[in-house]
Amino acid sequence: MWNRPCAGFSLIEVLVALLVTALGILGLVAANLNALKFNQTADVRSHATLLAYDIVDRMRANRDAALAGLYDTTFTATSPGGNRVHQIDLRDWLNALASQMTSGDGSIARDGRRFTITVQWDEERISGSRPANAGGGHLQRFVFVTEL
Repeated sequence: MWNRPCAGFSLIEVLVALLVTALGILGLVAANLNALKFNQTADVRSHATLLAYDIVDRMRANRDAALAGLYDTTFTATSPGGNRVHQIDLRDWLNALASQMTSGDGSIARDGRRFTITVQWDEERISGSRPANAGGGHLQRFVFVTEL
């Protein structure tokens, strides 16, 4: 009665196969979520780079005003009013930073002919699992230095 050969799978083998399959699927989901997060981070950094180059191109087109310090601005500065070229450029740039990036802001510092353009944004929504910076936030910065 007990001497016949075993046929088919036992319940334990089926459960182990299900566990291995479930772990594999969870690993794929985690890898996909990380890929999406890193892709979003790269997209935001690309926007920061493009916006920094945008204001530099505008400053090169209006070089005399840039060298005179009319493009100098700090973080949290209000958009300038007026219809002069440098005012329109700064207003467009600051509005683009605010609209295309989360808490986007920028500054332009001049040292003679050398300009430092800093683009700042908040990555808290993207980097929810990463620890905050020393200042307590998830602020990221892209700094671009050029000469006119």
